[in-house]
Amino acid sequence: MTRIIADISVSLDGFVTGPGPGPDNGLGTGGEALHTWAFSEDPEDRRVLGEATARSGAVVLGRRLFDVVDGARGWDEKTGYGAGEAGRPAFVVVTSEPPAALRLTELDWTFVTTGMDDAVDAARERAEAASARSGTGLDVVLMGGAATVRSAFDAGLVDVLSLHLAPVVLGAGTPLFTGGTPRTLVQRNVTATPNATHLTYEVLR
Repeated sequence: MTRIIADISVSLDGFVTGPGPGPDNGLGTGGEALHTWAFSEDPEDRRVLGEATARSGAVVLGRRLFDVVDGARGWDEKTGYGAGEAGRPAFVVVTSEPPAALRLTELDWTFVTTGMDDAVDAARERAEAASARSGTGLDVVLMGGAATVRSAFDAGLVDVLSLHLAPVVLGAGTPLFTGGTPRTLVQRNVTATPNATHLTYEVLR
């Protein structure tokens, strides 16, 4: 069964970017510290990253994050989702309007203008198709930003919450949660490295 996994890095004080994020500074001031673990040579960090990429049949992201990763200072062959791993999944962008042009034309992009439910359904279809081709069970990964993860979480669409808790206090930025619908979680796994504490929760319905 295809799971919907919200996977995001967060500071100790609950922010997924530092102050002042934007197209030319996607993670905000100091926000790079949130993703130190993803570029680490620590074997446990590498394992967590590799397993997350390997299970990704499709990835959902919001329009603001898309504008960052497709911007001039965004992803490239060394830094994009899945770079250096087995392959790259399909990407589904939740947006009110598709972009006029794409820089990263080599990636599989789908733009959904009818809301989060439809975006998740589109990603699930792509993940299931990828599962059938590979013979391996693959999932849908919600990579962010915060508004995208919150929207899916509040709508009851998330099966697993995977947090990478970075040892940094940013003081301000984009919060992961700002109220919303209460949910009960069950902790399933904890992996601690010098760069992050990787936490996995099952979201009960």
